[in-house]
Order: sequence, then structure tokens, then C-alpha cells
Amino acid sequence: MSEHKHDTHPEIVKRLRRAEGHLKSVIAMIEGGKPCLDLAQQLHAVEKAIVNAKRTLIQDHLDHCLEDAVGSLARNQRQSIDEFKAITKYL
Repeated sequence: MSEHKHDTHPEIVKRLRRAEGHLKSVIAMIEGGKPCLDLAQQLHAVEKAIVNAKRTLIQDHLDHCLEDAVGSLARNQRQSIDEFKAITKYL
């Protein structure tokens, strides 16, 4: 398989590394007996970082790979593609 990189990949890696750091700290907090509220807040931060990384990856894929696959279309044919791309922002 050939290398597949987009301009957003470094930012995605940065977000995932941040989530990794948060996750390691949550594990340490659990092992250290920290309060559940603190754990839940930190787990929420981990979850949000991963969701944002996933969303960025999917949007980037749609913006680049889908465009390459469908090629240039007439304006009336583009509407469905554009609506699909727009609605995925709500995933």
C-alpha cells in the first residue's frame, strides 16, 4: 500500500498524543485513588480529543478522497455530494 498523507495528519497526531497523555494521567489518577468526579472530567477530555481527531480525519478524507473519486461534476450533480459532506459534520 502506498503512503497516504494529508495536511491535517500532523494535527491529528498532535491531538492523539495529547489524548494519550491525558489517558496515562487518568490511569495514574485511578491507581492513586483520585475522586470519581476528577476521573470523569479527565476521561471526558480524552474522549473529546479522540472524537475531534476522528472528525478531522473523516472531514479531510471527504474533502480530498471523495473529490478525487467523483471528479468534476455539473453543479446540479454536485448538490448531493455537497450535502453529504455537510451532514457528516454532525457525526
